[in-house]
Amino acid sequence: MNNIVIGIEGLVGSGKTSICKELLKFIPNSIILHGGNFYRVIIYALLNSSKNIDLNNLKENIQHIDIKELMNKLKVEFKIENSETVFYIDGKKIEEEKLQSTDNSMAVSIAGGVADNTKFYSFARKLIDTYKENYNIILSGRDLMNIYPNIDYHLFITADLDERVKRKMIQYGNSSNYNEIKSNIIKRDELQEKAGYYKIYDKTIKIDVTNCKSVEESTKEVLKHIKY
Repeated sequence: MNNIVIGIEGLVGSGKTSICKELLKFIPNSIILHGGNFYRVIIYALLNSSKNIDLNNLKENIQHIDIKELMNKLKVEFKIENSETVFYIDGKKIEEEKLQSTDNSMAVSIAGGVADNTKFYSFARKLIDTYKENYNIILSGRDLMNIYPNIDYHLFITADLDERVKRKMIQYGNSSNYNEIKSNIIKRDELQEKAGYYKIYDKTIKIDVTNCKSVEESTKEVLKHIKY
């Protein structure tokens, strides 16, 4: 049987990353390619560079930048460790919580819709094809149908706003303000929608996980739609 590519997209805070990690337990010989984290690590590197780029001028700066070339200039690299992608900047591993921070997430939402993704998407397709020769691929991120049109499953995870806020609060250790997180999610939703990243295609399967009480329950809903 040929290896498959499972694409996981969804609303901000719907639990996409957690579902991907849980799927590793069920999909044999699988790895996760965190497509969204390629963007996250690039933006993190930019915001922490000596160029003093901030949210106010990020959009203007990135409109004229090729994302793949930027990866090379910033010395961004990735490896597969424990069956999923991890990222390095100039040889230093960048922890997941830094990539998932509120500030970095907002910056990614701003940049994602305006950057030139042409070479980056071409790079991603070749990368997926290479790994697919030996693994089943769990692919997370945005715009996956355009990145990899031959995707076997395209799943879009949804949940109502209040539930997504609660999940983000848990992710941040319940140390953040509810209204602040809610406002942040609404703004990011608007940016993602405007960029076309919430598009539903003919082959897209929408899965509402609002009433799922755990990552395990959400993952079981996803598995109902996958043959492997």
